Amino acid sequence: MYETDDELAALQTLLDASHGTATKHLRDIINDERTLSATDLAALLTGMKVLSLATVTARGEPRISAVDGHFLHATWTFSTSGAAAKAKHLEHRPAVSVAHIDNEEIAVFGHGQAERMSEADTDWAQTLEHWTAHYGSSPLTWGDDIRFYRFRPHWIVGYAWKRSEVLAKRGITPA
Repeated sequence: MYETDDELAALQTLLDASHGTATKHLRDIINDERTLSATDLAALLTGMKVLSLATVTARGEPRISAVDGHFLHATWTFSTSGAAAKAKHLEHRPAVSVAHIDNEEIAVFGHGQAERMSEADTDWAQTLEHWTAHYGSSPLTWGDDIRFYRFRPHWIVGYAWKRSEVLAKRGITPA
């Protein structure tokens, strides 16, 4: 967990606001017993998680692809090649939707902006160090134009069908 208390508090505020503005249908599914907290998410989303990333083409058509997602500092980071279609979409239209679904146990859905990271970012070195430790090599060595992004959500919800059981099974004490 890389999250600070302030980052977890900000994420919890956003989770609460997002859940509060969700439709009745979604709130019926993601009710109080099934809602994951910021602390739950930080504990559950360690390591690499497959993240479905939806971007938009120049013609306004949605495109979805999978990326390696790493939850750091209470949000997702992901990377791709600058030659990928999604990199072109993000360059011109950074609005994205993301989803991580782990079978029927947990799910995280969000909408927001993809922000391209750079060496000037305060968490650049830590992010690169995390990714390098996970993969055994620096992602920057994987190609000529590897790009890192940070997800800046304006809406996000976390869900667990059987929250208490999922947390216990994964060795996490509920907050």
